[in-house]
Amino acid sequence: MTDKGLVLVPPERIERSILLIRGHKVMLDADLAKVYGVTTKRLNEQVKRNRNRFPEDFMFQLTTKEWGDLTSQIAMSKAQSNRSQFATGSQRHRDPRMIG
Repeated sequence: MTDKGLVLVPPERIERSILLIRGHKVMLDADLAKVYGVTTKRLNEQVKRNRNRFPEDFMFQLTTKEWGDLTSQIAMSKAQSNRSQFATGSQRHRDPRMIG
């Protein structure tokens, strides 16, 4: 915790959440929501409400095949199996201190 009451997320935790999809380094919305300490639903609501603040390529939805391939590669616990299928990873909107 910092003097301003902010909790710093260890870089290793963020690095473990970065995936390579469609040739881009991305994070699933559920993982990004954890970094910011909000629910996945809340994160997606805010992105949708503030579309003009994000570059066009900030977010995309995984295809059924991509989602199936991803879930077959990741050992997911029951708590994680309720993830949605949005990925974020725009090069123009990336803060290297936050998402690598």
